[in-house]
Amino acid sequence: MRSLNFIGTFLLLLLAGYVTCQASESSTGRTIEKIDNNWKFAKGDYNSAERPEFDDAAWRTLDLPHDWSVEGPYNPELASCTGYLPGGTAWYRKTIDVAAGQKDKKIYIYFEGIYRNSEVFINGHSLGMRPNGYISYFYDLSPFIKFGQKNTIAVRVDHSESADSRWYTGSGIYRDVYLIYTNAIHIALWGIYFTAPDITDKQASARVETAVQNTTNTPVTIEIIHEFIDSQNQTVAKSEKEVALAASEVKNVTQDFIVDQPQLWSIEHPCLYLLRTSIFQKQKLIDSVVEKVGIRTLGFDANTGFSLNGKSMKVKGVCLHHDSGCLGSAVYRDVWQRRLENLKALGCNAIRTSHNPRSSIFYELCDELGLLVLDEAFDEWEFPKKKWLKGWNVGTPGFQGAAEFFEAWGQTDLREMIRRDRNHPSIFMWSIGNEVDYPNDPYSHPILDKEGIDQQHTSGYLPDQPDAERLGGIAKKLAAIVREYDPSRPVTAGLAGPVMSNETEYPGALDVVGYNYTERRYARDHKTYPERVLYGSENRHDYPAWLAVRDNDYIFGQFIWTGIDYLGEALAWPSRGFGSGLLDLGGFKKPLGYFRESLWSDRPMIYCGTNQMNNRRHANPYQALPSWNYKDGEMVRVVVYTNCEKARLLLNGQQISEIKEYDNEKGFLSWDVPFKPGKLEAIGYNTDKPVAQYTIATDKAPDSIQAKAWKNAISHAEGVAQIELQIDDKNGNPVFLANNEITCTATGPLKLIGLEASNPADMGDYTDNKQNVYHGRMIAYLRATGKQGVATVTFTSPGLGDSVVEIEVK
Repeated sequence: MRSLNFIGTFLLLLLAGYVTCQASESSTGRTIEKIDNNWKFAKGDYNSAERPEFDDAAWRTLDLPHDWSVEGPYNPELASCTGYLPGGTAWYRKTIDVAAGQKDKKIYIYFEGIYRNSEVFINGHSLGMRPNGYISYFYDLSPFIKFGQKNTIAVRVDHSESADSRWYTGSGIYRDVYLIYTNAIHIALWGIYFTAPDITDKQASARVETAVQNTTNTPVTIEIIHEFIDSQNQTVAKSEKEVALAASEVKNVTQDFIVDQPQLWSIEHPCLYLLRTSIFQKQKLIDSVVEKVGIRTLGFDANTGFSLNGKSMKVKGVCLHHDSGCLGSAVYRDVWQRRLENLKALGCNAIRTSHNPRSSIFYELCDELGLLVLDEAFDEWEFPKKKWLKGWNVGTPGFQGAAEFFEAWGQTDLREMIRRDRNHPSIFMWSIGNEVDYPNDPYSHPILDKEGIDQQHTSGYLPDQPDAERLGGIAKKLAAIVREYDPSRPVTAGLAGPVMSNETEYPGALDVVGYNYTERRYARDHKTYPERVLYGSENRHDYPAWLAVRDNDYIFGQFIWTGIDYLGEALAWPSRGFGSGLLDLGGFKKPLGYFRESLWSDRPMIYCGTNQMNNRRHANPYQALPSWNYKDGEMVRVVVYTNCEKARLLLNGQQISEIKEYDNEKGFLSWDVPFKPGKLEAIGYNTDKPVAQYTIATDKAPDSIQAKAWKNAISHAEGVAQIELQIDDKNGNPVFLANNEITCTATGPLKLIGLEASNPADMGDYTDNKQNVYHGRMIAYLRATGKQGVATVTFTSPGLGDSVVEIEVK
């Protein structure tokens, strides 16, 4: 039997804490400046655009984050894999002033993410090029800065190979950008690693490894002080150490301390501390970083599954791509907070970052909300996968992709992903690959010709394809990097071809093995490989896939494909993307979400939807729509999702058939009912008491726009107002079939950045202030302009009147 225990205390890092501590130079020796505003942008390639004297007056002025691909237009001649949206080449430029008094400082520029093939210049000097669009990186500007003068930052982004992914990627500087000013002696970027070799209820033994950097030509002596601060702002532990640094030396310094009565980070109570790390030279503070910290333990066992803080639990996870519908890949904290909160409300407790690292904001939110994260690095290694161009799994594929730079950059990218994110308490596994073993895409093996192997995705052995035996060697190299930079968590991967991979050294290189859509092999492989820790790394929505987790202690969880609908991996035109989410593109709960809630949530719930009995296309029992609109007398299948003991169905106040008990064989209840217009109501009962209710009604004519803000107040600095719209009839019932065009106008310190109705086939313009609702609803996104005050947002549609929402921007 194999059992793995990973014990640790972990930090919440943003630039190793640099962004969370925006203190002034006089107090900490460090200044952080977000430089997202007022960039110049132009699509196309321009000679000499890196030079300060280049004339960019005619270029567009915009604020980051920015994704130019999602601005469209959609085009059926473009690739379906990336959502029929354009790529191309573009430039960004920005002028910064650096005071003469900063000449003794080190100045870094930090990019959270640029997709992709970015080259960064300062005053015409190239600082370097990074091909991976999901990796964060920084450059030292200090040698090239003109102090007391204007300095020009220029970034060239080359996404001309736009069919380079199996899903939508976006293009541009789509995450935040920062300038970091430090003293010559400072904490190195991504230079803090915090673990705990032993944790009990009474105390935690904590260890901090700090990389300190002396960029001067003189040896120095410094003092490093760590302070551990609880939620009451009380210092509960402290460590001090004097350190000698040679000239131009970077030294890793280890310090230990004890935290008494630690409050553990968990799904239910994501408790976070503060860790303040300070450097003093001759009793003068020269650098300081404040970070959020979580304490928890991880356990993995081949027979009993996963435990958090010593308590066994099932991982109820979802896979997520990184776009936000009409906002594309641009990252906004408020938008992702609403999305993640909506997922957690369904009973979800884990996210898989399919199939690339995310922004620091994403991990910060998961830390704060109590969501586990399976952090994934790659979708392909040395050879490219198929990229579908004319619809999902249709026609002749393309082969552009990240494989072209894997050999040169793969290990570097993985190392920097680990160093940036290794301190987030939410991250509980590192994945080095997704479906890199997909049979014949690209690797193959003679085992695929064997009868009865029960391996999906195969057409037999193809000897001209790369040999699957190569997988083991690559996996060992990548796993070694993970273990070098973070031995506190297990290495995993999502296997699409376990039958083939079992003939190689690939699974043996992993600590925990994920199976994608291969539930039927769980019992067989658990018996054959009794030391293997198993889970579902990617799974369908169907009920049997959940039973394979629920009813087997040795399978510790699953990750549903997907948590939210996403752009790209689209069907034949017209199709914006893939619709397998629990939430739609606007973050609204779908029938799949209600079904999953009935399986995962502890709160009593019930939902009813309907399917046409004579329409096989609409007969999926997990996707029953909340619509009661049929012909008189037509037989309709009413489907109910609930976690209650019993359910009752009423039509216009009259009970339909008998009360039904929960069906543990199917996971849902159903009634076949002749349609009558009116109100259909489902009521859930526990111990014969009503505890949950859900109602749908026959549509009447649209009468009004109901607008509700997700939050009535947002930050003036980076807030995004999110206003949910619903079309109601005169009785106040949602009109499911409504498709009215809505116009949005805003006055005050907000600007509209998107209207998302979640219609997968609407290939129109998403850059204006008009959009048709879909299934009677839509969400509006409005970004703060940097000023404070009250903004008024008005929604209008012919015949429906106005709906007005006020948002406080503070």
